Amino acid sequence: MQITIWAYLIPITLLTITPGVDTLLIIRNTSRGGWWDGAVSSLGVCSGLFVHAIVSALGISLILLQSAWAFNALKLGGAGYLCWLGVVSLRSALRGGAVPGLANGGQPPRAFSAVRSFLEGFLSNVLNPKAIVFYMALLPQFVDPAGSALRQSLFLAGVHFTVAMAWQCLLAAMVGRASHLLKRSGIRRALSGVTGAIILTLGIRLAIDR
Repeated sequence: MQITIWAYLIPITLLTITPGVDTLLIIRNTSRGGWWDGAVSSLGVCSGLFVHAIVSALGISLILLQSAWAFNALKLGGAGYLCWLGVVSLRSALRGGAVPGLANGGQPPRAFSAVRSFLEGFLSNVLNPKAIVFYMALLPQFVDPAGSALRQSLFLAGVHFTVAMAWQCLLAAMVGRASHLLKRSGIRRALSGVTGAIILTLGIRLAIDR
């Protein structure tokens, strides 16, 4: 079991630290509302892993992969959500809207909304069809057919949850340390514009990807 866990940790860690939609979302939200915003967004992203683990264990992922219309519906839903996030960031960059930082004493800023941050992270992960494909391909390799597939899948998702939360909260902390730079209007708008453009591009690519 120990060898299996280490073999599982390698691809999961590489997947986690590879820049992608989740990374961009953490950077975007941390620059918007400080470390709390990024950390709660990370909690939402990582909570979505358990959804993928459950549907993978129950075989729903296999049904989605074999049903073109169901998979395409999920793909378009995820693409639309990414495009919406990208457009919001681009509008913020063009209008020069304020991106609040942490208030004195390390308390969350007034503009911080835990529900909003959690849902943005959760939906970003759950609506990502590539995450479904990855979990469907990876998890069965580490599940013992003699045991409960659901229990083992949830355990593996828990390991991924721990690794991803640690990395993304560290990333949020690093972005937060640069908050003094983000207070400058030009840098803040440039960051919002770059992240928004990349997220929007990823959404469009996901929509047209066959």
